[in-house]
This record gives sequence, C-alpha cells and structure tokens, in this order.
Amino acid sequence: MGASPSRRRDSLSQVLLVALVGATVSALAAGGLAWSLGATTAADTFWTAGTVVALVAAVWWLVIALRRGKFGVDVIAVLSLGGTLAVGEYLAGALIGVMLATGQALEHAAERRATKDLRALLERAPKEARRRHGDDVETVPLAEVAIDDVLVVGPGEMLPVDARVASEWAMLDESALTGESVHVDVPAGHEVRSGAINAGGVIEIRATATADDSTYAGIVRLAREAAATSAPVVRLADRLAQWFLPLTLVVAATAWWWSGSAARAVAVLVVATPCPLLLAAPVAIVSGLSRASRMGVIVRGGGALENLARATTLVLDKTGTVTSGRPRGTDIVVAQGWSPSSVLRLAASADQFSPHVLARAIVDEARERGLALSPPTDVTEEAGKGISAVVDGTRVTVGNRELSDDPPPWVAAALSQASFDAAAIAWVTVDGRLVGAILLMDPIRSDAPRTIRRLRTAGIDRVIMLTGDRAAPAEQIGAVLGFDEVRSGQTPAEKVARVAAERERAVTVMVGDGVNDAPALATATVGVAMGARGATASSEAADVVLTTDRLDRLADAMLIARRSRRIALQSAAIGMVLSIVAMGFAAVGLLPPALGALLQEVIDLSVILNALRALRAGAGERPALTAGTQGLIRRFSAEHDVMRADLSLLRDTAHELAVGDRAAALVALRRTDAFVQDTLLPHEHAEDRSLYPALTRPLGSPEATATMSRMHAEIDRLAYRLHAHLDQAEATGSVALAQTEDLLACLYGLHALLSLHFAAEEESYFTLLPDASPSTGRSST
Repeated sequence: MGASPSRRRDSLSQVLLVALVGATVSALAAGGLAWSLGATTAADTFWTAGTVVALVAAVWWLVIALRRGKFGVDVIAVLSLGGTLAVGEYLAGALIGVMLATGQALEHAAERRATKDLRALLERAPKEARRRHGDDVETVPLAEVAIDDVLVVGPGEMLPVDARVASEWAMLDESALTGESVHVDVPAGHEVRSGAINAGGVIEIRATATADDSTYAGIVRLAREAAATSAPVVRLADRLAQWFLPLTLVVAATAWWWSGSAARAVAVLVVATPCPLLLAAPVAIVSGLSRASRMGVIVRGGGALENLARATTLVLDKTGTVTSGRPRGTDIVVAQGWSPSSVLRLAASADQFSPHVLARAIVDEARERGLALSPPTDVTEEAGKGISAVVDGTRVTVGNRELSDDPPPWVAAALSQASFDAAAIAWVTVDGRLVGAILLMDPIRSDAPRTIRRLRTAGIDRVIMLTGDRAAPAEQIGAVLGFDEVRSGQTPAEKVARVAAERERAVTVMVGDGVNDAPALATATVGVAMGARGATASSEAADVVLTTDRLDRLADAMLIARRSRRIALQSAAIGMVLSIVAMGFAAVGLLPPALGALLQEVIDLSVILNALRALRAGAGERPALTAGTQGLIRRFSAEHDVMRADLSLLRDTAHELAVGDRAAALVALRRTDAFVQDTLLPHEHAEDRSLYPALTRPLGSPEATATMSRMHAEIDRLAYRLHAHLDQAEATGSVALAQTEDLLACLYGLHALLSLHFAAEEESYFTLLPDASPSTGRSST
C-alpha cells in the first residue's frame, strides 16, 4: 500500500527544505571563497543567487500564510531579502537567506506531527465474519452480515458486530471498550458489543446490528471526527510577531522618510529579520522534544509540546492509566479450620493452566508468597463458572458460585469486604464444601500519587477521571488521588463529549491506553497515550506517547515542556530586544546593512545558545541520582518485593487468633516474629543507615526522609511489643486470652503501618529510578 497524499506532501516538504538549506549555505560559502580570492563580482553573483532562492521560498511561505489568514514574521523576511537586492547589499541578503532557511527547517522538524488517521483502528477491525447456515459455516464480507445472522467467533477474535450471545456462556475481554481489565462472563441471551475480544472458547452470537451501526464502527467514526476538528496550532513566532512586525515597519519607514535613503530602511529590516523568532523558539522546542524522548516520552511536534506547557486541566482514564491494568490478590477470607495459605495454595494449584486473568492473578499471588503448588489433574473449565481440578486427591473448584440466602458469617464478611473494596471474588470449594474467598483488585500505580502532586505543582489545577468501570472502584481511587471529579460508566461518546467540554474551558490533556480512549485523545488539546503495552490505536490518536509503562513520565514531560516554552519565549524576547536596539542604530545611519547582518548573526548565536539550555534538566524535574544511590534503591526495592508477600503472615496470625485456635496462633506468631526480627527490622535499619542519607542531596534536605524515619521508629515499637507477646505465650505454652485484644491490635496495626510505609517509599523514592517500572503495591486504594 502506498503512502497517503498527506504523508507524501510532508516528505516532499522535508526534501525541499533540505535542498533550500543546502543551496543558501552553498551560495554563502562559495561567495565567501570568491571574495577571499579577490573575485568580488563572482562573490556578488553567488550571494545574489542565494538571496534569490531564499526570497522565492519566503514569498511562497508568505502566500501560503496569507491564504490561511495569517500575517506574521514572514513579511519582514520578504522585505529584508528584497531590500538587500534592491540596494545591492548581496552579502547581507545571503546571510539572511541562510538564517531564514535554517529557521524554517528547524521549525518544520519541531512542529511536524504524526498522522491522526488512526489506521490501527481500521486495521484492527475484522473485515470478514463466519456465518452459520444450519450445519455449515461460511466466511462472508462483514458488510454482508445482517441482523439475526448467527456468527461464529473463535478464541482471541474480535466480535465483529453488536449481538446477543447464542452460546450458553461467553467470556469476553471488554477492556478495549470499557477499560475494565477483568474478563466478563456473559450468559446466553445477553447483549454484547463489537470490539470486545472472545477470551474463552468458540462461541456463537446473533447479530443485533449491522457492522456500520455497531459500537466499534462508532468508535472509529468518533476518532476521525475528533481528529478532523482539532484546532491548528499557531506558531509561537507568529504570536510574538503581532506587535514586533508593526514596530519594525514603522521604524523602517521613519528611517527612510527622515534620511531620504532606502538603504537606511533596508538596514533596519536586516537587523529586524526575525531570526531570533525563527531560530530560537524552534531550537528550544526541539531541545525539549529531545529531552523528552530520552526519558521515554515521544512528543509529536512542537505544537504538542507548546500546548502541553500551557495545559491546566488533566483528564485521566482509570484502568491501565492510574491503575496497573492487572488484577492482584489483596485478601483471603476463609472458613473456620482453614488457613489463608492453604486455601490460596489449593486454588492456585487448580488455576495453574487457566488463561483467565483472575486465575493468573491467583497463581501470581501464591508464587509471591512462596507457596509450593501441586500439579492438577482432571481439569475442567466452564465459562462463567470457573475451573475444577483434582489437587492432592481432593476436588477443588475456583470461580463463581451461587450462595444461599443465609450465608455463614465468614461468607457475609467476604461479601461485605468485597463491596467496600470494589473487589472481584473467586470462591474456593474443596470436595463440595465452601472453604474460602480470594479478593482481587486492580491496584493503583505506585507512581500515580507523586505524579498527580507534581502535575499540580507544574500548573494543573483540575484533574478529572473518566472511566467505563463501575462507580465503586472509581470513587475510591478518586478519593485516594484527590481528583476534582470522577465519572464512571462512561461510553467512548460520553468521554469525547466531556473532554470537548473541558477543552472549551481550558487547555486540556487527556491520558488513556485503550481503543475506547482513542476518540477522546484526539478530541483533547493534547492526547497522551500509555503506549508501552502496544496500545496502537490510542498511540495513533495521541500527540504524546509514553513508551515506558510509567505514569510519572507525564509529569516529566510537562515540566520539560513548560521549561522549553519558557526558554523559547525568553530567547525570542532577548533577540527582539537586541534587534530593536540595533534597529535604532541602523535608523540613524550607524549600522549599514552588511554590518547589520553580521550583528544579527551575533544576536542569533546568543539566543540559540540560550535556547540550548532546554537540553539540560531544570528545577522540579527528576533529581539526578549517583550510581551508588541507584544501586541502593534497587537493593531495597528488591527487598520490598520479597517481603511484601510475607506481610500476609501478620493477617494470617490475626485470623488464627480471631477464630480462637490458640495452638495454631502460637505457631503462626512464631513465624511472624521470626520474619519481623530476622528480615523486616534489619531491612528498615539498613534503610535508615544507608538509603536515607544517600537521598539527602538529590532530594535537597534531610527532612525529605524524616517522616519515613519516624515510621521506622513506630515499626520498631510494634515489633518489640509483638516479640514481648511471643515471650509471654512461650512461657505459658499458648496465647493467653488476656493477650488477644492487644495482640490483634499489634498485628493489624503493624500490617497497616507496613503497607503504608512500603507504598510511601515506593511512591516517593523508588520511582526516582530512571529505568525502573514502579511496583503496583498491594492495594488498589
């Protein structure tokens, strides 16, 4: 397939700009060589040729600008080039030609944007469908599918049209439509939407709409319309030229009228040639683009970077953006006589070979806790119900389950906790008896809180979350991260409408990662895609792509954008002030055109050097860490990953105490105390001795780690109290009834404190690593 006409035009423009730069530079150099050899006529000829080439290009750019209703700095360039030819200042014209060509080339490179035709959306959509006729199945073009046709959809395939499930069950991945990461089990007769992926076995669906009228086609149309109506970016140089251009023309005309010499006017135009605008601003913007790309942020053009710098409203998707997008086990509630570890081990053993996203989360949880899994036999999996397998001679089932109207207290507790936490539940039975419930949630990214704080510091004053997910998890996440507004259950069309409304009020950034986010990304002033996991559609619709799976790169990009724009404005302002001073000298005859052109080169060099400061890190950006400090962070981060699974010992011990099994509680208390004394406390003490002092310089103050040190002191206090309880229990041979209340408080308190402490360190310190993927922690809230 050939390139699109717009892409061919863009390639042709690049070629012509390169040719223009080459021609003007060559003409200036050849003229300089001829002049040094005494061939002044040849030198003038070369310089004239360079000036004419630049003048033709400048006139063409001016015509294009006028057709678009723009009247900017290109006028000064045309007048100065034409003026040098008219008064015979050929060297000045050649110098201006080189500066003009170079500036346009830099600006084109800085503001060239990637296409927004969203080819990936079209390529992802199925072109054919398998239609059933009795016992036969035929492949037909998608356009031939009619309402009530029965279609066959294989594993991993997209549902081609909106339909109802004709099979007994369908397990679907709707993350591309809703952002919800958990697979959905849909019974027969229920409606499903095109764009969802069949995550189970072969299913049949009955079409309720044609392809053109289906959900996925609507998403494509929305994205195209949003991209087509996006406002064009106005050049920074043109905005500044609104007052600089009239001033230049007035000074030039006054000098001509006062002196009666056209050369005076040309001299004014030469020193006023807007190269500080045409060069400094693009150099600063390109420098910002370069810095951002080195940090894993691809900004598609200088216009996007400028808009990112001016943004005050941030709109976020939930799943895969502020959360990890992968469910994780958070708690295990068990029946009397069972321990959380034993229930989890049996469930994970049965789930080892299941492709279901919740099954993978259960297996990962068991492995993180270091549980030895047994090989399952006689494995069967039923869509909508779960998996059944024989593990160690017992029949284990994991998945959905119908509950009685009067469930036992532990079941009611699990349902209540899942409701409060907005968690999914996997019920576990052994030989037909319900023995446990595993709660799973999609955790917040550990870098999300720090990212939101940094963005607010950078100038974002309004943060909104739009998600297709349920209200309960969305509201909890919004409360934790301090969002100004949370809207759940949003369709792609509703997201587009909301983003469009915010864009009317302020410069708006939208961040998302799925197909359902692509129209909203194209609607926003700046669309940002979490592209690390191959979210092609959203990446194609976005102006900014985060190529690493880290939300905090958005804060880095915004700080870089703001600094680059500030330096661009500063450089342009310095250049214009110097040019205005030079214009005064030229107007009174103290600065001839050729000398003015050379002086303009000095001005250009000064503003370019200033613009290049955008390549360096600025205040508020990620602090620089020495290799030694990075090594310490990696060491303690790895220790967190190991210890996080052992934190469950605290809750397991509390469970044994709560159910009244004092013998089992003593055994669990010994294991917990051994973990705290031999692993946890040495880790915390080492952080105080080595990591925190190493962070003092990059964080700017020892107070930056003072809160964490205070947490360490409280952890030490609770650990001492826990050990004292163990000594007392060992002396009597069991945990006394009088110890129970305080011991439970110690266990739950230490668990909560450690969970908070781990999350705070990971958020504040571990995410400072330039190349690490932040941990998602253990909790969704």
